[in-house]
Amino acid sequence: MARDDDRAHGTVAEGFEGVREAFAKVLGEARVSPEAQLVVQVGGRRVVDLWGGPGTAPDRLTSLHSITKGAAHLVVALLVQDGVLDLDREVASYWPEFGAEGKDRLTLRELLAHRSGVVGVDGGFSTAELADDRLMAERLAGQRPFWEPGTAYGYHAFVIGALTGEVVRRVTGRSIQEIYEERIRAPFGLDFHLGLPEELEARRADVLPMLPTPEEAARLAADAAAPDSVRGVAFNQNATPPTDLVAFGNTRAVLALGPTSSGGVGTARGVAGMYAAAFSAVDGRAPLLKPKTISEFARVRYRGTDLITGNENVFGLGFEALDGRYPFLGPNAFGHSGATGSLGFADPDSGVAYGYTRRRFGIPSGSETDPENHRLAEAAVRAATRHC
Repeated sequence: MARDDDRAHGTVAEGFEGVREAFAKVLGEARVSPEAQLVVQVGGRRVVDLWGGPGTAPDRLTSLHSITKGAAHLVVALLVQDGVLDLDREVASYWPEFGAEGKDRLTLRELLAHRSGVVGVDGGFSTAELADDRLMAERLAGQRPFWEPGTAYGYHAFVIGALTGEVVRRVTGRSIQEIYEERIRAPFGLDFHLGLPEELEARRADVLPMLPTPEEAARLAADAAAPDSVRGVAFNQNATPPTDLVAFGNTRAVLALGPTSSGGVGTARGVAGMYAAAFSAVDGRAPLLKPKTISEFARVRYRGTDLITGNENVFGLGFEALDGRYPFLGPNAFGHSGATGSLGFADPDSGVAYGYTRRRFGIPSGSETDPENHRLAEAAVRAATRHC
C-alpha cells in the first residue's frame, strides 16, 4: 500500500495512486475543506482508504442523508429477489389505506421509480414526523397526490423510504431498519447504521454548512422554490418552520430512528462495504443480489424529466441509475447520492464499490453539483480496469 500524503491520509493499493492524487486535489482546491472520506473496494477487497480535512478520521461517523435510500432499497431488492414482494402488484393491495385519493392503481414498481406523486403532505411534516417512517406513512396514506400517479416522476426526497417501508412492514411485519440490520449490516460488520446506537454517538461529527459567497447566495435565492410548489413540498419547505437539511442531519431523534429516506449514519468504509456486498463475494459470503435483480433495479425503466429536480432519466427502482451521470460506469451501476455531496455506488462492470462521504455541504447541495465525485470515481474505475 502507498504512503500518506500531505492532504490525503490513508492508503491505496498499488496502481491506485491516481485516486489518492485526485483526492488530494479535491481537498486542496476546495474553498473550505469538505472534511471527506473516500473508500473503494474491488472484488470485495479494499484498495482505497483515504480521509482528509481538520479532525477527520477513517472511523468518524456522519449523517449520510439520501445515501440512506440505497440501504433501504437494497432491502427491497432482496425481498423482491426472495419472492416476498411483487414489483407489478398494486401498493394498495399490500397497504389498503394507501389507495385513497386515486392512488389505488399505483404499482410497487412505479412507487420505487418515484412515480406516486405523493412527494410530501399538505402543511408539511414536523421534525418528529420526518424522523419516524411510520408517522410519515400514516399521513401519506390519505394524501392527495401532486400529479396523477404513474404518469410522471419526481424525487420523493423525504418520503420514498417511508412509503416503501410501509409496504415492507405490511408484508413482513418488520421494518426496513430491522431487516437491514439482520441481513446486511450485522453480517458484514458495516459501519453504516439505520438507527445510530447511543454508544456510538461519541464517534459522530455533526454535518456542517458551507457558507456561500455573495454570488452563490444570490444564485441560491434566485433558485429557491416557493414553499407550496411541488418542489417546496418535496423538500418540506411548506412546513413551519421549513426543514433545514443541516439541522435535520444533526438531530438526535433522526439519528436514533434512522428514517430510511434520509437518516442513515456511517462512514465511507460502511458505504463502500455495503455496495461491495451487494454484487461481489466478500469474506467468503456470496453476493447479496443476483445479476438479474441488479439489472431490474439499476436500469432506467421510465424516461423523462424529474418534476422536482429537473434532471433527466435519473432513477431505476429505488436506486439512482448512474451511467448517464457518469459515462465511465456500466449500464448496471446503481447507487445513491446524499445532500452533502456524498455518493455510494456499485459498478458490476468494473468491480468497483465506491463510498465518498463529506461532512460539509457543497453549494448548492447534492452530488450532481459536486464535480469531485466525477473525478474521484473515474480515477477509481480507471485504476480498477487497468490493475484488477
